[in-house]
Amino acid sequence: MAEKRSITPHDPTLAHPTRAEANGARPPRPPAHRLRTRGAAANPAIRFHAMHHEPVDDGWPAPPEGAAPLLRTEVAVEPVRSILTRNSSPDVPFDRSVNPYRGCEHGCIYCYARPSHAWLDLSPGLDFETRILARPEAARLLRRALARKRYKVAPIALGTNTDPWQPVEGRLRITREVLELLAACRHPVAIVTRGVLIERDIDLLREMAALGLVHVGITVTTLEKALARRMEPRAPAPLRRIETIRRLAAAGIPVRVMVAPVIPGLTDSGIEAVLEAAARAGARSAAWVMLRLPHEVAPLFADWLRRHYPERAAKVLARIAQSRGGRLYDARWHGRMRGEGPHAELVASRFALACRRFGLDRPLPPLRCDRFIPPEGDDRQLRLF
Repeated sequence: MAEKRSITPHDPTLAHPTRAEANGARPPRPPAHRLRTRGAAANPAIRFHAMHHEPVDDGWPAPPEGAAPLLRTEVAVEPVRSILTRNSSPDVPFDRSVNPYRGCEHGCIYCYARPSHAWLDLSPGLDFETRILARPEAARLLRRALARKRYKVAPIALGTNTDPWQPVEGRLRITREVLELLAACRHPVAIVTRGVLIERDIDLLREMAALGLVHVGITVTTLEKALARRMEPRAPAPLRRIETIRRLAAAGIPVRVMVAPVIPGLTDSGIEAVLEAAARAGARSAAWVMLRLPHEVAPLFADWLRRHYPERAAKVLARIAQSRGGRLYDARWHGRMRGEGPHAELVASRFALACRRFGLDRPLPPLRCDRFIPPEGDDRQLRLF
């Protein structure tokens, strides 16, 4: 893993950790760190490892609370050969996506993307939200993909695995470069974010919206500020995200509110309040997803729930299991996004009724694929003629 320091988008001196380094050279996070503004409280073992580390009490007194340093975020560059990811999932409305970052500093405890850090020999726990891998070559690699003669245009999803407008984007501007390329090529893009930093890019989004090239989904899980602060510790406050919806809508950009995830027994009581606030701010549509807890996310979420809401933990976990066939997660196609059973059906009915009530039951206008202008290709490639 790279040393702690700021990086520029094209800093060639950093590289992401090798498998050997992650297995042997880098110990787990020391337990003395204070975890204020973090979602997870530990680094659970990586499911691919035969061995794992555990802190052991050596008899020496722990440092006082005031002396323990805050756990800082580290950013390293991940060298990648391609940036356009394809998928054939029947549960999502896109077949290609771009993710400028791996890991997410927002630290949402329920994030379904946490297990992807295990492929890097990093923990889906604290590592996911404190060890961020940036892809500064994203725009160049995307340009190369779009320039291929066999490329067929379809909307690109931006922000499917981790948030492209998370805090580190403020100085690295990788997402901005990707968006500039898509705007120049008149390529359609569907965006999902909870980062208010997207307001920085309203100039590009306004131009793309005028050509029918962009949709933006702003995620709002709850309007309860205290709950959001514990559950999404470094994400913007809920009402601040509602304000982002207002500013995007005022710029003529089609916006939907994403009530995702809906957590049974914890956030489901606030569905109507979120939809009403988003509609008043100018959202045109809405969508929802039932809480998903794949792999390591389930124990991380259960631990968080017992620490912050011990009196509600049993009820929430039971409701989740009722909506997932008796388990905390069911990965079957066509059901994993909505769940099943009486409680899932009730959430779906309430959501549909509220959308009709607040005028959010209409789809966003289709994205235009007929305006695409292919780029000239990799600007580092020499031309023969």
